[in-house]
Amino acid sequence: MSLTLSLIGIAVLAMSLVFVLRVKRLKDQREMEQHSITAEELHVLLASDPEILLFDVRQPLDLLAFPEIIPKARRIAPNEVLERPSLIPKEKDAVVYCTCPSDKTSRTILRRALALHFFRVKFLRGGLAAWKAKGYPVEPYQEVFHLYTPSLAPGTR
Repeated sequence: MSLTLSLIGIAVLAMSLVFVLRVKRLKDQREMEQHSITAEELHVLLASDPEILLFDVRQPLDLLAFPEIIPKARRIAPNEVLERPSLIPKEKDAVVYCTCPSDKTSRTILRRALALHFFRVKFLRGGLAAWKAKGYPVEPYQEVFHLYTPSLAPGTR
């Protein structure tokens, strides 16, 4: 009898944990969607608000594969933003974009920004690919960049 009660208790605890985790995941997804912007919305926003800040936060290899950037965008390496979030001004509207599947890098940057109460930051849903798919302009990226960051190289930490 006590074994049956123990198993039932464990099952109820496991189901409760699954429920709580699912609710948290759905809440996180809603928050991410509230802080996303489509390529169409960004295009209109850039045309109407020249003060909007745009940041390319692609990984170096992604930039090497696609050496182009959305006009007016400023390139910042993702690890630099994560280490120094103040690179994105807190008091201005800003949009970050990448080329990762599911916008992984942009979402990581956004989560960090939101944790630090940077509520005026959004990410471009679909990233550079969504922008280009709509036929919006890009320009060649010609700045020098590093494929690795010495602080993240093996044996330096």
